[in-house]
Amino acid sequence: MTGARIGFILNGQPVQVEALPGMTLLEALRGPLGLSGPRFGCGEEACGACHVRIDGEAHPCCALPAEVAAGRAVQTVEGLGDAAHPHPLQRAFAAEQAGQCGYCLSGILMSAAALLEANPAPDEAAVRGALEPHLCRCGAQNRIVRAVLRAAQERAA
Repeated sequence: MTGARIGFILNGQPVQVEALPGMTLLEALRGPLGLSGPRFGCGEEACGACHVRIDGEAHPCCALPAEVAAGRAVQTVEGLGDAAHPHPLQRAFAAEQAGQCGYCLSGILMSAAALLEANPAPDEAAVRGALEPHLCRCGAQNRIVRAVLRAAQERAA
């Protein structure tokens, strides 16, 4: 079985992948492209673990056909920052101890990054609204909200 070859920008770099029939963007990212940041949670776009940014906006990708990425810019948590140059969100999440098990955090970070790009100075209600689609069973929601607000303050300084 062969699929369509699609090209897109992944974390700032051009990539091509053979999207087999029925392949989701999450499957393409985790399979042939070898990323582990976006996670499979529910498979129904309801938990937020699979969120990535597509052209700057946060989207679940567990049920999104891989072909949707063609010609677009896709960012995963791997493209947010690294140990040498962490993103303000990554620094703030560490400082606020906002993660416990970490399973949901990559999706939360993608939604938070999209929020801060669209609204550099969100209030608590805006942060909670942006993170509404995300399930965190560890009970770290308040620390997560504090971390996003902290990152916004850091970026403004």
